[in-house]
Amino acid sequence: MKIFRNLIPAAAALALVSCTESSPKEITVGKDQCENCKMTITAPEYATQLITSKGRVYIFDDISCMTMYEGSNPDKATAGKTYVADFPTGQFMEKDQATLIKGGEIRSPMGGNTQAFKDRSAAEAAAAATGASIIN
Repeated sequence: MKIFRNLIPAAAALALVSCTESSPKEITVGKDQCENCKMTITAPEYATQLITSKGRVYIFDDISCMTMYEGSNPDKATAGKTYVADFPTGQFMEKDQATLIKGGEIRSPMGGNTQAFKDRSAAEAAAAATGASIIN
Protein backbone atom coordinates (compact mmCIF):
# COMPACT_ATOMS: atom_id res chain seq x y z
CA MET A 1 0.00 0.00 0.00
CA LYS A 2 2.95 2.34 0.68
CA ILE A 3 4.14 1.84 -2.87
CA PHE A 4 0.83 3.08 -4.32
CA ARG A 5 0.83 6.04 -1.95
CA ASN A 6 4.27 7.04 -3.28
CA LEU A 7 3.42 6.33 -6.92
CA ILE A 8 0.47 8.72 -7.07
CA PRO A 9 2.49 11.89 -6.27
CA ALA A 10 5.31 10.72 -8.55
CA ALA A 11 2.90 10.14 -11.44
CA ALA A 12 1.26 13.52 -10.85
CA ALA A 13 4.64 15.27 -10.87
CA LEU A 14 5.65 13.46 -14.07
CA ALA A 15 2.38 14.45 -15.76
CA LEU A 16 2.87 18.07 -14.74
CA VAL A 17 6.43 18.19 -16.06
CA SER A 18 5.49 16.55 -19.36
CA CYS A 19 2.77 19.16 -19.96
CA THR A 20 5.04 22.15 -19.56
CA GLU A 21 5.88 24.14 -22.65
CA SER A 22 9.33 23.67 -24.14
CA SER A 23 11.67 26.59 -24.59
CA PRO A 24 14.71 27.10 -26.80
CA LYS A 25 17.73 25.13 -25.77
CA GLU A 26 21.23 26.46 -25.36
CA ILE A 27 23.34 26.01 -28.48
CA THR A 28 26.69 24.26 -28.13
CA VAL A 29 28.87 26.06 -30.66
CA GLY A 30 31.14 23.76 -32.63
CA LYS A 31 29.15 20.68 -31.61
CA ASP A 32 25.45 21.12 -32.43
CA GLN A 33 24.46 20.62 -36.05
CA CYS A 34 21.82 22.23 -38.21
CA GLU A 35 18.83 19.93 -38.68
CA ASN A 36 18.50 20.97 -42.33
CA CYS A 37 22.02 21.15 -43.78
CA LYS A 38 23.89 19.20 -41.05
CA MET A 39 26.54 21.94 -40.86
CA THR A 40 28.09 22.47 -37.42
CA ILE A 41 26.84 25.66 -35.81
CA THR A 42 29.67 28.17 -35.55
CA ALA A 43 27.80 31.50 -35.54
CA PRO A 44 25.19 31.38 -32.75
CA GLU A 45 24.02 34.92 -33.52
CA TYR A 46 22.36 33.50 -36.67
CA ALA A 47 20.98 30.33 -35.04
CA THR A 48 17.28 29.53 -35.00
CA GLN A 49 15.10 26.88 -33.41
CA LEU A 50 11.81 25.20 -34.18
CA ILE A 51 9.91 23.66 -31.29
CA THR A 52 7.13 21.34 -32.37
CA SER A 53 3.74 21.16 -30.70
CA LYS A 54 5.01 17.99 -28.99
CA GLY A 55 8.04 19.82 -27.56
CA ARG A 56 10.77 18.47 -29.86
CA VAL A 57 13.50 21.05 -30.48
CA TYR A 58 15.19 21.36 -33.88
CA ILE A 59 18.12 23.75 -34.25
CA PHE A 60 19.37 25.49 -37.39
CA ASP A 61 22.43 27.53 -38.31
CA ASP A 62 20.56 30.12 -40.38
CA ILE A 63 17.02 31.46 -40.78
CA SER A 64 17.02 30.20 -44.38
CA CYS A 65 17.73 26.62 -43.20
CA MET A 66 14.80 26.76 -40.79
CA THR A 67 12.54 28.13 -43.54
CA MET A 68 13.56 25.34 -45.94
CA TYR A 69 13.05 22.72 -43.22
CA GLU A 70 9.57 24.07 -42.41
CA GLY A 71 8.66 23.89 -46.10
CA SER A 72 9.76 20.29 -46.46
CA ASN A 73 8.45 19.17 -43.04
CA PRO A 74 5.06 20.86 -42.57
CA ASP A 75 3.96 18.13 -40.16
CA LYS A 76 6.66 19.26 -37.70
CA ALA A 77 6.26 22.98 -38.34
CA THR A 78 2.48 23.14 -38.02
CA ALA A 79 1.48 24.48 -34.62
CA GLY A 80 5.15 24.73 -33.68
CA LYS A 81 6.98 27.84 -32.49
CA THR A 82 9.99 29.35 -34.20
CA TYR A 83 12.74 31.22 -32.39
CA VAL A 84 15.56 33.41 -33.68
CA ALA A 85 18.62 34.77 -31.92
CA ASP A 86 18.70 38.50 -31.20
CA PHE A 87 21.79 39.42 -33.22
CA PRO A 88 23.37 41.76 -30.61
CA THR A 89 22.79 39.53 -27.56
CA GLY A 90 22.33 35.98 -28.85
CA GLN A 91 19.19 35.57 -26.70
CA PHE A 92 16.37 33.62 -28.34
CA MET A 93 12.98 35.21 -28.96
CA GLU A 94 9.92 34.17 -30.93
CA LYS A 95 10.43 34.92 -34.61
CA ASP A 96 7.15 36.83 -34.91
CA GLN A 97 8.37 39.29 -32.25
CA ALA A 98 11.64 40.02 -34.06
CA THR A 99 12.51 42.64 -36.63
CA LEU A 100 14.44 41.01 -39.48
CA ILE A 101 16.91 42.71 -41.79
CA LYS A 102 18.34 41.14 -44.94
CA GLY A 103 20.97 41.77 -47.57
CA GLY A 104 23.64 44.41 -47.83
CA GLU A 105 26.88 43.40 -46.15
CA ILE A 106 25.27 40.71 -43.96
CA ARG A 107 26.89 37.28 -44.43
CA SER A 108 25.24 34.43 -42.57
CA PRO A 109 26.37 30.78 -42.56
CA MET A 110 24.08 29.46 -45.31
CA GLY A 111 23.64 32.60 -47.34
CA GLY A 112 20.27 33.61 -45.94
CA ASN A 113 22.01 36.87 -45.00
CA THR A 114 19.34 37.75 -42.45
CA GLN A 115 19.72 39.09 -38.91
CA ALA A 116 17.06 39.27 -36.19
CA PHE A 117 16.68 42.06 -33.66
CA LYS A 118 14.53 42.34 -30.56
CA ASP A 119 14.70 46.15 -30.71
CA ARG A 120 13.36 47.72 -33.92
CA SER A 121 15.53 50.84 -33.58
CA ALA A 122 18.64 48.63 -33.33
CA ALA A 123 17.48 46.81 -36.47
CA GLU A 124 17.01 50.10 -38.31
CA ALA A 125 20.49 51.27 -37.29
CA ALA A 126 22.05 47.96 -38.34
CA ALA A 127 20.20 48.05 -41.67
CA ALA A 128 21.49 51.54 -42.35
CA ALA A 129 25.05 50.58 -41.40
CA THR A 130 25.12 47.41 -43.52
CA GLY A 131 22.98 48.47 -46.47
CA ALA A 132 20.35 45.87 -45.54
CA SER A 133 16.59 46.13 -45.81
CA ILE A 134 14.01 45.60 -43.09
CA ILE A 135 11.83 42.68 -44.20
CA ASN A 136 9.21 42.77 -41.44
